[in-house]
Amino acid sequence: MKLQKLLSLVRQAVDRYEMMEAGDRIAVGVSGGKDSLTLLRALKELSAFYPKPFEVCGVCVDLGFENTDYDALRRFCGGLEVELSVVHTQIGRIVMEERKEKHPCALCAKLRKGALGKEVLRMGCNKIAYAHHKDDFVETMLLSLLFQGRFYAFPPVTHFEDTSLTVLRPLMLLEEAQIKGFCRLYEIPVMKNACPADGKTKRAYAKELLVRLQREHPGVKERMFHAITQGQIPDWPSVK
Repeated sequence: MKLQKLLSLVRQAVDRYEMMEAGDRIAVGVSGGKDSLTLLRALKELSAFYPKPFEVCGVCVDLGFENTDYDALRRFCGGLEVELSVVHTQIGRIVMEERKEKHPCALCAKLRKGALGKEVLRMGCNKIAYAHHKDDFVETMLLSLLFQGRFYAFPPVTHFEDTSLTVLRPLMLLEEAQIKGFCRLYEIPVMKNACPADGKTKRAYAKELLVRLQREHPGVKERMFHAITQGQIPDWPSVK
């Protein structure tokens, strides 16, 4: 996927759900993975011509796993002229070694979001952009149906009154395969996920299930995503 297509899909999502306001300072939650690096590049490029001027910076929460090198990430952000803050924590050790969590993702996500939110506020940002794409939305819906008995997917825009921060998901119209293609084409320096639980979670199961469903019933992912966007899910904003 070329940059022009990426920006077109991101702008469609931004406009449809009114994600941006003039003067926004938006922090991208950067893990070093393909999705967050693609989002950072997209928002930086979009900021150059979007009619509502906004700033972009990057925040990376270091979970404290050994042999994690952020030099490539720093060079990538430097090339985009994007400010990057790396927050060093021991979240990985706390979750995996001290707590020995059998299902570590929920606690890790909670601690990571706390560290991210604190740093974002320190940097003077009013919004956080997460790199959830179309596949993530559908996988979340499948997880909610299978394990919680409800029809749900995280909304494109979420406002938190306690912190006055707003969470955005501008990649929601992009498929994971498109992001992979973009990263290959533009040689994005993707970091390897150092988490020992990577690929062994319920979300990994949902990802495999979605691949199988799409293979057996072509177009099913798009139909499920349509059901999400039209399903009047609580907390979802109305499309104007």
